[in-house]
Amino acid sequence: MTGGVMIVESSPSSDRDTPAYHDWYENTHIPEMLRIEGFVSARRLEPLEGGSFVVIYEIEGDPEQARAALGEALSSGKVSRPEGVRLDPPPTVRYLREFGG
Repeated sequence: MTGGVMIVESSPSSDRDTPAYHDWYENTHIPEMLRIEGFVSARRLEPLEGGSFVVIYEIEGDPEQARAALGEALSSGKVSRPEGVRLDPPPTVRYLREFGG
């Protein structure tokens, strides 16, 4: 069985927006993401010293299909726009598949 992860690094747009950023991630964005086919879990990590927050989304199945499903969800409005997220520079998104050696 194939699988992988999507890793997103992002930051609040300002200290004032930090509560909205965390609320959006926990109560809106992650639940929306987990309704998209292929995305089965999410884990948020905070930096020990400065830097970005990280979300690791576990993907079951083909990561390319999960990426396509996310693209469809974004274009159809099934995933909300970010709240309190710094967009300059934009969040970093990486997809990785399980290594088959």
